[in-house]
Amino acid sequence: MKRSYSNRSLLPHLQRKIDIIPTIKMAPAKKAKKNVESMNSRLKLVMKSGKAILGYKSGVKGLRTGKSKMVLIASNCPPLRKSEVEYLAMLAKIQVHHYSGDNTELGTACGKLFNCSVVSILDGGDSDILSSKE
Repeated sequence: MKRSYSNRSLLPHLQRKIDIIPTIKMAPAKKAKKNVESMNSRLKLVMKSGKAILGYKSGVKGLRTGKSKMVLIASNCPPLRKSEVEYLAMLAKIQVHHYSGDNTELGTACGKLFNCSVVSILDGGDSDILSSKE
């Protein structure tokens, strides 16, 4: 036995299924890009007028001695290394900023031609990077 459905009987069922599916709204990409650009400009100002240490080993030394005021970690930093830096920063009560770009972009933002997964800021200089809460 074949069942034949008319279009009218199927329509309410489909309409209910469509109403159940949640709509997903994407976040505006401009704001994320603006945050990255502002962070890059603050980082450039720190490199020009303040003091910063690039690299994992010297960054950890700065955290252990208590000289660091803020730490930036690249997005593709290995998980074990990232957790160690976060743990040391928590012990020293130092801000941690997870940089949205990878280590190549972080090194470029610092004005260097090499990759850098951890940047430790000793002195903010003229930049407001230490007071910003992004």
